[in-house]
Amino acid sequence: MDLIILGNPVADWLVALAAVAVVAAGLDAAKSILLRRLSGLAERSGSHPLGAAAAALSATRFAVLAIVGLYAGASLLALPERVQLFASRAAIAAILVQCAIWGDHAVRAWLAGARERQASDPDRMTSSSAIAFLARVVLWAVVFLMILDNLGVNITTLVASLGIGGIAIALAVQSILGDLFASLSIVLDKPFVVGDFIIVDKMLGTVERIGLKTTRVRSLDGEQIIFSNADLLKSRIRNLRRMEARRVMFQLTATYDTPAPLLGTLPGLIEAIVTAQPQVRFDRAHLSNLAPPGYTFEVVYYVESADYLAFMDAQQAIYLGVVAMLAEQGVRLALPAQIVHLGAQTGEVRPAVAPVADPGDERAAA
Repeated sequence: MDLIILGNPVADWLVALAAVAVVAAGLDAAKSILLRRLSGLAERSGSHPLGAAAAALSATRFAVLAIVGLYAGASLLALPERVQLFASRAAIAAILVQCAIWGDHAVRAWLAGARERQASDPDRMTSSSAIAFLARVVLWAVVFLMILDNLGVNITTLVASLGIGGIAIALAVQSILGDLFASLSIVLDKPFVVGDFIIVDKMLGTVERIGLKTTRVRSLDGEQIIFSNADLLKSRIRNLRRMEARRVMFQLTATYDTPAPLLGTLPGLIEAIVTAQPQVRFDRAHLSNLAPPGYTFEVVYYVESADYLAFMDAQQAIYLGVVAMLAEQGVRLALPAQIVHLGAQTGEVRPAVAPVADPGDERAAA
């Protein structure tokens, strides 16, 4: 026990080795206990963040724990300053690498969960893969720079060079980067998803694919419209699939020979026709205008469905009901017409607008 090795008694070396074993084994045991608890919580709650944390913790390397244990043992010995410095730098580098491994596995676990949730949406899966790739690249780049700094390398010049080079590359491919970040914005903010029917300016169609640079829309005429992601986000987008109710307004004009009592009953009769339709909510019906060519009624209702066919079916049923009701009540729809008066002496032609509502009206034929 009195033997001296590298300036330390054998007893101290034995104590240091015991510390190495205890620290490494203790850290490994703590990892196992924490991993079991996290895995159990993730399975019971179905939480994706807990699942990603469990996947990251399972990637803990025993070699890293051993290096940390060696540093703990070395701190109990009287070693030269250079050896102590090397041990501390090795331990910090090992911990940084382990942190990068944890982060890498957490991103991979998140991506695997995202792929399961987005199995029916391949375009969102592509964007999620791109986000995961960028996150992993940034993570490892930061850890690499931190390790170099820990080893005593002056990384200021390297970071400055990378910054200048990055600016030059960004200027060269700014349109591509703009579309890439616009794609990430679409994926994260979700103004629309694949399958939504959107209107962009005067173009409309169904979203087929959201890529890293472009979004592709299938128009009603059948052709494919390709939008740049950056230009698409700068436009005003109307997403019809997320419409909760469709407001519909129409007008009908009755002739001026319609009796006044009948005019008062028309709004109620129209309301009964509208409310009889499924998924339709009546709003109002009023006599809104007395100007030529007749009495104008304005009707407003809501179709509580985003389905365009449901809207068209309801509108058709309402129109047919209104036409049948007007025929039953003897009310004629007014049509704009002109009466030409011929001067008896000079032959002067004087056009005038007359409130004639129906080609069969005798006054129009006079």
